[in-house]
Order: sequence, then structure tokens, then C-alpha cells
Amino acid sequence: MRVMQTDLIHSGSIRCEKKADMTAARGQLFPPCVLRAPDGGEFFETLAEGKNCRVERIVSSGQTTPEGQWYDQERDEWVVLLQGRARLAWEDGTQTDLSAGEWLTIPAHARHRVVYTSAEPMCVWLALHFDGK
Repeated sequence: MRVMQTDLIHSGSIRCEKKADMTAARGQLFPPCVLRAPDGGEFFETLAEGKNCRVERIVSSGQTTPEGQWYDQERDEWVVLLQGRARLAWEDGTQTDLSAGEWLTIPAHARHRVVYTSAEPMCVWLALHFDGK
């Protein structure tokens, strides 16, 4: 098996191993520095994608959802906070605090916002978007 070094835009931490027509990708969930989107917002990176699901890493460092804006997603989302602390607000007025290691499943169209993310340590999330029942 040949191992090829490749650069992934934004993180530069992917190594690919090729054999025949299959590629195995490998990377680092915990970035060596704070990653930000070009607009200074949260950093989103798709790590894997299939027919009915997508896995992404999200890096937050103090960002929140703008006031009055809500996430209203077409698919269910399972999310785990790997590092940091965060708080989600729900359309019904309740809030959910998360700390490292805690996960939750957000049903499709459950309107929510991110109202707090820690900057130190930065938040590292892993999210799985999938078609639910």
C-alpha cells in the first residue's frame, strides 16, 4: 500500500493511503491552533460523506448564532462536544448546556441556536447529519 501526503484546504492534516481504487483518509480532530472561517465565524469541515449521511468537524471559539437567526435543518443531527463548553437555546425558550464528552441528537426542524461557546478551551464538535426515521 502506498501512502500519499496531501494537503486539505484549511487544516493541512490529512494523509491518504491508496490501494487500487479505494482511498482511506486520515486526519486530526484537535487542531493545533484555532481555526476560523474566512468571515471569522465557526469553522466547518466535512470529514466524510455518504449517500445518507455527512460527518463534520466544527471548531468554535466564542462564536454564537446571530440574534434572531435559528438553525432549522432538513436532517437529524447527532452532535458530540469533544472539547470546551457550549450552550444551545431552543425555540421553546429552554437551553441545553454541554461540556466535553456530552452528546445530543437534534431532530430535523428542531429550531435551535448556539448562544455560548468557550474560547478557552476552544470548542471542537463532531456532528453526524443523517436521514432519520
